Amino acid sequence: MAKRIIILGATGSIGRNAIDVALSHADDFQVVALAARRSREDCARLAAQLGAKAYVGEDAAVRAVEENDADICLVATVGLSGLRPTLAAIDKGMDIALATKEVMVMAGELVTRAAQAKGVRFLPVDSEHSAIFQCLNGARPAEIDRLILTASGGPFLDGPADLSTVTVDQALHHPRWKMGPKVTIDSATMMNKGFEILEAHWLFGVPAERIDVVVHPESIVHSLVTFTDGATLAQLSPPDMRVAIQYALTAPRRLPSERARLDLAALGRLTFRAPDPVRFPCLRLVQEACAAGGLATATLAAADELAVAKFLAGEIGYLDIARYIETCLNEAPRAACESVEAVLAAAEWVAAHPPKKS
Repeated sequence: MAKRIIILGATGSIGRNAIDVALSHADDFQVVALAARRSREDCARLAAQLGAKAYVGEDAAVRAVEENDADICLVATVGLSGLRPTLAAIDKGMDIALATKEVMVMAGELVTRAAQAKGVRFLPVDSEHSAIFQCLNGARPAEIDRLILTASGGPFLDGPADLSTVTVDQALHHPRWKMGPKVTIDSATMMNKGFEILEAHWLFGVPAERIDVVVHPESIVHSLVTFTDGATLAQLSPPDMRVAIQYALTAPRRLPSERARLDLAALGRLTFRAPDPVRFPCLRLVQEACAAGGLATATLAAADELAVAKFLAGEIGYLDIARYIETCLNEAPRAACESVEAVLAAAEWVAAHPPKKS
């Protein structure tokens, strides 16, 4: 029987790749609903192609979940807008194929508690977490020694020496990927990798202090797991988001595809190095926020979003991003992550205390 799927954020890159996967395996998947905040015409066209319902607007994702039954809900919306529909899908017993980082980063305690109560699974869509998921293959948390996330290193892996002079154009010049402005700046600061530490912590039940980051510029090894017996497993493949998306929708089965195969001999070598903690202070801030617990990670993510926006607008410097996040972590009220309203309140506190140029 075909798996029924709801795709939230259907007109974004993850959503479109998921639709491509579904169309490639039409006998295995039935897309029942698509949701998009905007892009009404694109969403309607894609829905017609799939024989699915289309939902567009601010509340489209929640309506798509509430008005349809499915086996899997793919959450690929922007930012915190994915939280309410994720909780709604969990409440209806749907497994969650998760691509929206902010859901776990800002409300990991809340959503994992809800998922455990309903007995639903989180199926990682990010390539790094998919790699860990594949390496674990059902292993228990007690069998895991360390998780190792790989990072491209971004534009400032080796220079300039003085990051205080970094311009917006320099920060947006990623050496490998073409991404949106926010994600590109997060790659430059390595906050994106910090967010992935938080995701991995909640997805796999591993303490953040046992989750490492290693710089791997070739982006072939997507992540690794070291087990308590000393074995380390890695997942390798040419960069293609459809590999992770397809496995999230089929796990533990694997369906065939015509995607490129890995040629290690042609690659010649793969390189790895530790990230510089001075050059990338956001990795330390993530560890501190995770250790603090409660709403600290929601504060972290909200502060990063605002600081990056201010940097892109030319209102603060590059180094002010990490400084502002640290200030927010030190000064924001401490509270438990017990509701959507509490998470939103943390974001509102940050919005009321915007960064200033140093």
